[in-house]
Amino acid sequence: MSKTPRPPIASSPDWEGVRATLLERLARELPADLHYHGLHHTQDDVLPAAERLATQAGLDAEETLLLKTAALYHDAGFIFRYADNEVLASALAEQTLPQFGYRPEQVQVIQALIEATRMPQHPRGMLQELLCDADLDSLGREDFLETSHSLRREIEARGTFIPLQEWYMRQLEFLTTHRYFSAAARVLRDAGKQKNIVELQQRIQQF
Repeated sequence: MSKTPRPPIASSPDWEGVRATLLERLARELPADLHYHGLHHTQDDVLPAAERLATQAGLDAEETLLLKTAALYHDAGFIFRYADNEVLASALAEQTLPQFGYRPEQVQVIQALIEATRMPQHPRGMLQELLCDADLDSLGREDFLETSHSLRREIEARGTFIPLQEWYMRQLEFLTTHRYFSAAARVLRDAGKQKNIVELQQRIQQF
């Protein structure tokens, strides 16, 4: 009597492979005038923030993998266009992640995470909240003003000049109305964000 063949054991997604491949592509293909949304934003900003928040929130290995992968892809759409880039990042994830062993249901979660970062953010569920908070992690960091000026330069490079006083006022309005969605982000960044609000207020007063 022949034995019923067993289905193959599902292999884990190749996180290191997809990370190396996509970061190399971002370095090669992102426009040079993305002073804020360049490779550094993904590699040195959002991805580490997502990892910190995953630990702070107590995510399991599967949830952490999905969050990190979405953080890796969330701005990849800038390769193709500036406006509405999230939908293209989502499409790129759908096209490429199966090559690295991601299952369809995992890809669908990652796509929803990516699309949740569209401004204004309206996340649904903890993972989407954590990714949105990771994307705006710099609001509560000591390098906030540096990243803010980078965004201003990026906008200016695309044809819109905003005087510095007006820029500071816009940034102050954004910070004072913004609220991190997750408790994890509020623990890590709320105090720093309040310091940045005070710094902006002082700079505006100097005008």
